[in-house]
Amino acid sequence: MVPRRYLWVAYGALGAVVGLLVLAGWLAVQLTLAQRQAPMPQAILVLEGQTSRVRFAAQFSGQHPNLPLWVSGNPQGQAVNAAIFRQAAVPAALVHYDGCATDTVTNFTCTVADFETRRIRHIYLITSDYHMGRSLAIAAIVFGSRGIVVTPVALAAPDRAPELPLRTLRDCLRSLVWLATGKTGASLNPD
Repeated sequence: MVPRRYLWVAYGALGAVVGLLVLAGWLAVQLTLAQRQAPMPQAILVLEGQTSRVRFAAQFSGQHPNLPLWVSGNPQGQAVNAAIFRQAAVPAALVHYDGCATDTVTNFTCTVADFETRRIRHIYLITSDYHMGRSLAIAAIVFGSRGIVVTPVALAAPDRAPELPLRTLRDCLRSLVWLATGKTGASLNPD
């Protein structure tokens, strides 16, 4: 006979797997509906991190002059970023700054309410190519849960290796915790 505690562990594991499958299905439906509602991006989100991303976003915005643009990152860089957008002739009224984010997960959790409020269902996501995989995984959970689909626009960074899958897994788990509790765990970061 199998000890009762092993049965509870087995049932718990089965429940977790079933829960994740249900969540994945629900996210897929949300993203499919969002894609149908807004087949073309309605806004641009750049994950600040590096000045080269902001410069690229300013050029990209010039190709999409009617789309509002969000810069998610460190508020201390806002003056430099504003100068980059002025130099690229991006109207200041189109640029929104989010200074809440402290990491990649919070880049999404801090901006999702803004997009929801404005009924934005599809965005261009600008970040470096080595960072895009993790960013898309987080976006699928955070933005996907709110019916917002993402079209990636990767900035080449040939000197950087792709991020480790462990970082993606960690941030996906953090995103799931945010989905369940509204907390990202960013306050635990010593940096």
